[in-house]
Amino acid sequence: MSDKTVNKLKIFNDPVYGFINVPNEAVFDLIENPFFQRLRHIKQLGLTHLVYPGALHTRFHHAMGAMYLTTQALEILRFKGHEISEEEALGVTQAILLHDIGHGPFSHALENALVHQMNHEDLSEMFMYRLKDQNHEGMDTAISIFKNNYPKKFLHQLVAGQLDMDRLDYLNRDSFFTGVSEGVISWDRIIKMLNIVKDQLVIDEKGIYSIEKFIIARRLMYWQVYLHKTVIAAETLLTSILKRAKVLALAGEDLFSTPPLKRLLRKKYYKADFEKDPTLLEDFSLLDDYDVYASIKVWAEHKDQVLSRLCKNLTNRTLFRIEMQRTPFPEEYIENIRVHTSRLFDISHAETDYFVIHGSTRNNAYDPAVGSIRILSRTGDLTDIASASDQLNISVLSHTVEKYFLCYPKGVLP
Repeated sequence: MSDKTVNKLKIFNDPVYGFINVPNEAVFDLIENPFFQRLRHIKQLGLTHLVYPGALHTRFHHAMGAMYLTTQALEILRFKGHEISEEEALGVTQAILLHDIGHGPFSHALENALVHQMNHEDLSEMFMYRLKDQNHEGMDTAISIFKNNYPKKFLHQLVAGQLDMDRLDYLNRDSFFTGVSEGVISWDRIIKMLNIVKDQLVIDEKGIYSIEKFIIARRLMYWQVYLHKTVIAAETLLTSILKRAKVLALAGEDLFSTPPLKRLLRKKYYKADFEKDPTLLEDFSLLDDYDVYASIKVWAEHKDQVLSRLCKNLTNRTLFRIEMQRTPFPEEYIENIRVHTSRLFDISHAETDYFVIHGSTRNNAYDPAVGSIRILSRTGDLTDIASASDQLNISVLSHTVEKYFLCYPKGVLP
């Protein structure tokens, strides 16, 4: 059957928004591409399901939802008289659809565990260029918008900004699947209040209360879901597993793994390596959660006691104990835990690095320094949300909150 006989204007039944239309055939072709279909097998929230059992939704769900919200935003902006061509509409829709295509297994949990000095945005850009090479329609405009090189800057702000469709979807979707009602936002009203002034996305004055709730919901979702202490403990354990596996593989150990995972374990790869060798991106595109978790189940019986213990802890949900506080942990306290860990597990002091991990995490619900949310008054004046809001907590929420964490095995301390 030829492509011309295939109905590409499909309808998806999304649990959050209901029926989602594929806006045109070029978008359908991208959705059908194996690079994009891989997102069906990558969890949106990494190991968060170990805390919130319903958080099993995927990057595929999120990308489709963000695409839908973008089509709704374009419709509103056009209705308000702003000129957006069909080429631009396709480009920004493709850009939001592909904005997370570079995520590796378990999303942010393993951001730098398999590739080095690269983030998922770097890989997303590489995938977009590869899709362009595959002659997908409109990719030049999509890439330009994604990289913020396109003349109309508000299009990039729909993809990456304080009010982008990425944030609107993940707050709404993640609150839905985790059951954390504090994350619910008025996404439909926010979109209806979108406007453009001097090539910048702004919010009509009537939408100010929805924006206040959006900022507060973002703060609450970070502490209750994304930076939940048990989620941090679980993802720290997962990172330690990959770190140990990579050390063993680099030393010549033939670890069980799928071929693409084995390749990325045996050598450290950087952005320059991906740019020189196209097959690296091909192998990365074959990786998903299943490659890693299947390997972890086998590694649980590995002769290396460090790797084996870490993997058994994850598969049995025996997660690290975690302490969190507003100030750094004293070095003496951390060293005491290392000593006890070394004795309890009969491992070297150096090997305690896999079991005793400390660091910090930040929550910044609204940072005007990296892009402001401006409120458009009826008189045409623009005011930053932190000033326009009559709720004092918005100005408070613009300050970064940093917390320090310390993870170590349960049973190490009485």
